[in-house]
Amino acid sequence: MKLKYAIFMKAKFVIPFLLSGLVWFSSCDSESDSNGTARMEVRMTDAPGDYDEVNVDIRSVQIHKENTDSESGWQTLDEINPGIYNLLDFANGRDTLLASANLPAGSISQIRLVLGDNNSLKLKNGQVLSLKTPSGQTSGVKLQLNADLREDVTYVVLLDFDAAKSVVARGNGQYNLKPVVRTITQAIAGGIRGRVTPAEAKPGIYVISAANDTIGGFANDNGDFLIKGVKAGTYSVKFYTANAANDTTLTNISVSQDQIKDLGTVKLPVK
Repeated sequence: MKLKYAIFMKAKFVIPFLLSGLVWFSSCDSESDSNGTARMEVRMTDAPGDYDEVNVDIRSVQIHKENTDSESGWQTLDEINPGIYNLLDFANGRDTLLASANLPAGSISQIRLVLGDNNSLKLKNGQVLSLKTPSGQTSGVKLQLNADLREDVTYVVLLDFDAAKSVVARGNGQYNLKPVVRTITQAIAGGIRGRVTPAEAKPGIYVISAANDTIGGFANDNGDFLIKGVKAGTYSVKFYTANAANDTTLTNISVSQDQIKDLGTVKLPVK
């Protein structure tokens, strides 16, 4: 689920949080909803080239979870932003989100970009030329990835295009597109899990940073909770119930970007 502004808490919680700071929500699942998945985003950046534009038509992004190259091992990422991208728009540290998905935890061997036919090059003199893709890449541009995705952790796969090397002159005034891409995989966010008792309290759970940015959700009927997409840092975790006397706050909870912090059992006071 993409990060978005949302307010899905009980009415008694809305006003205090809106007054105290920015409220935003990330992926939150109970233990029973986890199913051993990781979150992956595929983003694209570029090294500058000596052109005005290098436009690449990206239709689909796929990953391969097997060590063989069989077609049966390819999986299409379901949250895709297809379109024509000017690689030079993403130079000097800028990037853009191509696709994302929740994937089973485990190893990924390759990633594949499926290109369309609308690839083009704009030269410094303003001339626009079609970029032809070699026949060997009709099934897509395959890149080695060799990444291990851990359960409930969020990852970014950065596709670092080299625009200068990706455009190859054919010697007749025409150019081919032979993408030269470096892949970088990095864990960017962990999470917090645990169990609250008594489970029937069904508290709202808010993970709050020093800047008052808040990620939140609820425990399930068994008292289990899992809040994903928590970036590395130190947080307060607040548990809100229908009876304010039972509210509980844990402080100095440290989260790393590649792990899920387990709070164990959190006992709420019963008053």
